Amino acid sequence: MRTVRIRAALPALAGAALLTGTLLSTPAQAAGGVKIHHVWFDSPGTDNRSNRSLNAEWVQLKNTSGSAVSLKGWVLKDASNHKYVFGDVKIGAGKYLKVHTGSGSDTASDKYQDRRAYVWNNDKDTATLTKASGSKVDTCSWTTRDPSDTYC
Repeated sequence: MRTVRIRAALPALAGAALLTGTLLSTPAQAAGGVKIHHVWFDSPGTDNRSNRSLNAEWVQLKNTSGSAVSLKGWVLKDASNHKYVFGDVKIGAGKYLKVHTGSGSDTASDKYQDRRAYVWNNDKDTATLTKASGSKVDTCSWTTRDPSDTYC
């Protein structure tokens, strides 16, 4: 009798495992970790390369895990290989971190690339986050100007 009950339960368990896999769309979500959450690729107003305009272009990361994650040596880059390498930075559990294109004073929630030109293309681009080892953590792509941001 017991073997019949176990055999009957196996298809249901397999279905639950399959369903769980479809609910979690990226490895970062499935394992709990850092993912690209939101990209503002077309700063509002005229692209005049002012620091204010450059800083209105950003990538926001989210730590979906239950503990802080060190980003030391991790790389955020675009399709043209413009790279931002994280220093000794940690992102807290459940916290967000914005990486702005222009200059500013780094805080726990905002980092600055100190660039004088835009990084993220308005028409199409891909943001890629990799670990210091080079292994890919997450990507986010867009192909349109309208709207000027995308959630990943």
